[in-house]
Amino acid sequence: MQNSSNSSYNNESITSLKGADRVRLRPGVIFGSDGLEGCEHAVFEILSNSIDEAREGFGNKIDVVRYQDGSILIKDYGRGIPVDYNPKEGRFNWELVFCELYAGGKYQNNSGENYEFSLGLNGLGTCATQYASAYMDAVIHRDGTRYSLHFEKGENIGGLTKEESKQKGTGTEIRWMPDRDVFTDIAIPLSYFQDILRRQAIVNAGLTFTLFDEESNETFTYFYENGIRDYLEDMTRENPLTGVHYLQTETSGQDREDKPVYKLKFEAAFCFHNQVNLLEYYHNSSFLEYGGAPDKAVKNSFVSAIDKYLKTNNLYKKDEKKITFQDIEDSLVLVINSFSTITSYENQTKKAITNKFIQEAMTEFFKEQLAIYFIENKIEADKIAEQVLANKRSRETAEKTRVSIRKKLTGGIDMNNRVEKFVNCRTKDVNRREIYIVEGDSALGSCKMGRDAEFQAIIPIRGKILNCLKADYNKIFSNDIIIDLMKVLGCGVEIKSKHSGNLNSFDLEQLRWSKIILCTDADVDGFQIRTLLLTMLYRLVPTLIEEKKVYIAESPLYEITNGKDTYFAYSDAEKMQIIGKLKGKVKINRSKGLGENQPEMMWETTMNPETRRLILVTPDDVERTQEMFELLLGENLAGRKQFIAEEGYKYLDMTDIS
Repeated sequence: MQNSSNSSYNNESITSLKGADRVRLRPGVIFGSDGLEGCEHAVFEILSNSIDEAREGFGNKIDVVRYQDGSILIKDYGRGIPVDYNPKEGRFNWELVFCELYAGGKYQNNSGENYEFSLGLNGLGTCATQYASAYMDAVIHRDGTRYSLHFEKGENIGGLTKEESKQKGTGTEIRWMPDRDVFTDIAIPLSYFQDILRRQAIVNAGLTFTLFDEESNETFTYFYENGIRDYLEDMTRENPLTGVHYLQTETSGQDREDKPVYKLKFEAAFCFHNQVNLLEYYHNSSFLEYGGAPDKAVKNSFVSAIDKYLKTNNLYKKDEKKITFQDIEDSLVLVINSFSTITSYENQTKKAITNKFIQEAMTEFFKEQLAIYFIENKIEADKIAEQVLANKRSRETAEKTRVSIRKKLTGGIDMNNRVEKFVNCRTKDVNRREIYIVEGDSALGSCKMGRDAEFQAIIPIRGKILNCLKADYNKIFSNDIIIDLMKVLGCGVEIKSKHSGNLNSFDLEQLRWSKIILCTDADVDGFQIRTLLLTMLYRLVPTLIEEKKVYIAESPLYEITNGKDTYFAYSDAEKMQIIGKLKGKVKINRSKGLGENQPEMMWETTMNPETRRLILVTPDDVERTQEMFELLLGENLAGRKQFIAEEGYKYLDMTDIS
């Protein structure tokens, strides 16, 4: 029996996209995305053609304009695209270049003709970008003639215009507006242009890129006379572990016996550094975000060469595990700039290459060159070995720490049983639950009796809390007070270690409280405990501060009695204001510690949401906060003494105690 839903599927059902629709209806196939990323890639396609001209030795400058309306102009000083009549093809070249996918002048690059090492090999870029544009204008100067072309939504309007060129020299100028009907977003940010032009200046030594941004009315220039060497030296000028080492070579080979032989040349610059680490790969001037063959070659060769050096010099401890690339990468700064006459990209967006020969040739070259480098530079080799081993041991220690933290902080914790003196609340509604972190057992007693047990929980701090800015992670997570606090919070911790990557076990969704309230006495000791608690939260769970979960409960400084009425003042100014309004005999008592307060007073002044005063801890100036924490609690003794000498008087308690 025939299914009626399939009856319309027949020989006439098969259709093909034609002309501009091949790009306009499927931009993701060509550009990798129909969003902003695809629109940005179209820019790179046009830029690539200008770079290819410069690489061939025609023109040493490329101008780019980012217009306020979203249109883009790229101008080069190369030979100019041939656009006149092509007798061999029986068509105008402009039709082939601007309106024909898989057409161009770069298909013979492996036979020693034009564009031997080219970014644009697929013959898609100019045509595809034209098809994806609301409009495109091209002006070409060559053969003493000025050629003009205008396109709208993939269609040529008016054919080819020719007139005598009044411009000296040759070149190509293309301005286009990405089409909102093709891309979901065409608002390419200035940062994209800055990044792509800087990268191209790095790998095209001696080529100048200028960028004019109409929106900000600023001009930016990118130029590296010696390419990747200058780039690395600029980046690692301060406190390098080793100097910049530069290598280059040329070779040829094939990916398979039945595949053609092709040329490969590449340069590499690397050094080792304690503060900077970077791996960047470029092929035919295109930035390889995912690397592919060069990345595999670097990982293989550097691990092999450094491991061999460590073994040869007996630098491993007995039964110590072999280094991994992560241990090297933590201190390695390396850029590879490679070119080949045949390139296998993972896809049209060219973010990784897959050539087997390139991977093998680079691996062998780096192994040989690193062995020579280590022999000729013994002092630097020993520094590298020492640093890589330090990275390795730090990583292994951090991994043990992470496992230990996870065991201590996660799992099915019954907090009532597992955390000493923790007093839970009844509600399971996280949006209502509050946790008061209080100072000592006596404060626990008064807060416990004064709270609303439905939604307010309490945990006391037993003794002096550890200074988490001075202590290392092993010491921090051996501290019972901190472990208990983190268990009660429930969200894990955020740890970033310099050479150990990210050791996070943090998950904001697991936080058990809507508010974390620090509640300490209004005296010097109380302020110190509060600061140490804030320091702990700042170092271990900074996201809680950013997410506005942390508060300070303000405690009153004075209890003022006037007949049967009692008032609370939270500052000297407020005390004077209250006294000024009262008549008759007034009795003023300096507030006692929290533990000495009556439950009714605790509820009224500190715990009742209607009458309490909470100070939200905000990250408005995180850097300034960090500087102050480190100054007051860190290792800079001289800086702390100077600060106290200059600023200390502002913080002295000047109350007249008579």
